[in-house]
Amino acid sequence: MRRYLKNGSNGLENVEEWQEKCWINIECPDKNDEYFILNKLQVPSWFYHDIDDIDERPRIEVEDDWTMVLLRIPYKSDDENLPFSTIPLGIIFNDKVVLSICFFETDLVRDFIAYTKRKNIVIESNYDLVLKLLLSSSVWFLKYLKQINLQIKSAEDKLEKSIKNEDLQTLLQIEKCLVYFMTSLKSNDILLHKIKNILSRKEGCNLELIEDVEVELKQALELTNIYSDILSGMMDAYASVISNNLNVVMKRLTSFSIILMIPTLIASLYGMNVPNSFETHRFGFWLILLFSFVLSTSGVLFFKSRHWL
Repeated sequence: MRRYLKNGSNGLENVEEWQEKCWINIECPDKNDEYFILNKLQVPSWFYHDIDDIDERPRIEVEDDWTMVLLRIPYKSDDENLPFSTIPLGIIFNDKVVLSICFFETDLVRDFIAYTKRKNIVIESNYDLVLKLLLSSSVWFLKYLKQINLQIKSAEDKLEKSIKNEDLQTLLQIEKCLVYFMTSLKSNDILLHKIKNILSRKEGCNLELIEDVEVELKQALELTNIYSDILSGMMDAYASVISNNLNVVMKRLTSFSIILMIPTLIASLYGMNVPNSFETHRFGFWLILLFSFVLSTSGVLFFKSRHWL
């Protein structure tokens, strides 16, 4: 999907056709978009293919008069094994064209456009767009971290009474998401320092915006580290809890087996086809039944006194 946006009276506004220095935002590009990027705009092909690589790291690249800034943004997917991950977002620009490409449909860009309209924000330059998208990505990292925290609490409630490995694997999947977040945030932080060094040599550098991005990035990274440390300790603790819960279950089952073995043993002895003192007794069956019940009850009381039941 391709959109053309430019500064308007109320933030970014859509325009029907491409205009010089307007922002071209492309999500999930198809063959027509690819042709438009590579042939009409004459963007270097390796810029496009690098953005298509899901594992590409954040960096700045320059070729001729083109500059590519590649950053990683958070992404929420429908994959149960990896509900949260990060994906590359590329911003490519020169003196006349500014273009953003993402091969996934995300909430970040749509929310960013809506935010500029609510706050009447103006994009002053290409690097200003990059910094504001980087700031928006940090805010979305924090939003998704809050959702991850809720999932951790839900998994914690289940694990307190669980003996299933599947519940522990839920925490493992969340920890994997946090590792992706941590790696991407560190890379974005390095990218921010490179942008800061570039802008420090230019006039009109927006130091306040750079400081805001630094604060949000640092907050997201610290929160990710905290959740990751908590989750690592929690997984070790609950692995022991699951093992202990299983031991308790096995102990109870063993106790029940021993208690049930008492009347079974008595019934087996008196059920043998040999003479015994009760084969002709009028109340022999009931006496044996009472004797079995007394011994079983004594066994139950004994196990309870030892806290084995």
